[in-house]
Amino acid sequence: MIVYKVFYKNYELKKGELIGALIERRNDLRGATPLDSGLKWAKLTFGSKVPDKQLIYVVPNALKVGNDEGWLKEKAVFSKDEFLEMEKSLNSSLNHQPE
Repeated sequence: MIVYKVFYKNYELKKGELIGALIERRNDLRGATPLDSGLKWAKLTFGSKVPDKQLIYVVPNALKVGNDEGWLKEKAVFSKDEFLEMEKSLNSSLNHQPE
């Protein structure tokens, strides 16, 4: 599973703004690299939310999900707030796992 963090280049603030996240569940990317696949999907999904969709970029991260994270597989597109809450939840659950 690949998680794409989707950003928008904000030249006024001189940094990238997190727009949301996309969860790629399929293993076969149909010949595209993860970066190309995620960027195309991000522009289709979030392009209407920004003034210029050419300024959208993605950061793909591979994620290994255990059986208890089934809720993550139910949804593919997350808003910025949903993604940050999900990331906080995942980090806290990883920190509290017994060794």
